[in-house]
Formats: sequence, structure tokens, C-alpha cells
Amino acid sequence: MATATKSSSKSSAAAVRSSTKHSAASEPSLRFYHSKALRQKTDSVLTALESHPGHKNHGEEIADLVTELIDAGMDYYFLRALKEADVGFVAEQSARLGMSGAVKLVSSVSRKFITRMDHTQLLVVASHIRTLAAE
Repeated sequence: MATATKSSSKSSAAAVRSSTKHSAASEPSLRFYHSKALRQKTDSVLTALESHPGHKNHGEEIADLVTELIDAGMDYYFLRALKEADVGFVAEQSARLGMSGAVKLVSSVSRKFITRMDHTQLLVVASHIRTLAAE
């Protein structure tokens, strides 16, 4: 029975990955650049999830990764533009403080959901992250 469930979970996750890639590829996108270290961590965490389904801490590791990606995205989309616009130290620091609060809030909410997901659901999240990660 467990083998049938595992097989079913893998095929449903593969179907989700396939449909996600198709829909994401057909839509306009706006992605951000992040560090090579974060890219390596992303690949490492997602590969571990995909390779070792029995590991118990995948939810925590994915939640930690999502927090880092949120932080990198907020920095890239919002704070970098302010710095380039030379809005001044006080305005930049105020924005940084506001973004930090937003990252904490979004990360806290996403962590609550991600850490409760089963392996199949985590694979869907991993697939979505891989779809967003352009080479």
C-alpha cells in the first residue's frame, strides 16, 4: 500500500511540475538576480528534497530557503532601486526597516504553511521555485 502511495505521489508531483512549467513559460515574467551562494543553497535544498523523501526536516529547510529568497527578492526589487536613485541615507534606512518587517511577516506566515506540508506538497513548492530559477 505504501508503495502505491509513493508512486501516486511521485506521478502527481510530476504532473504539477509539468503544468507549472508550461503555464510559467507562456506568461511574462519579472525575476531577480541573487548571489551564487543562494543559488547553490537553493539547488542543494531542492535536490535533497527530491532525492531523500524520508528526511524529516525538509519542511524547515524549504521554509528557511523561502525566507532567504524573499529577503533577496525584496532587496533586489525595492531597496536596490532606492539606493541607485540616491534617495539618501535616512530614506534608504527607513525603507530597509520597513522591508525587514515585511520579510519577517511574510516569512512567518509562509513558514507555518510550509512546515506542515507533506512530501508531495513540498515537491510542488520545489518545482515552483525551480520554475522561477532561470539560468
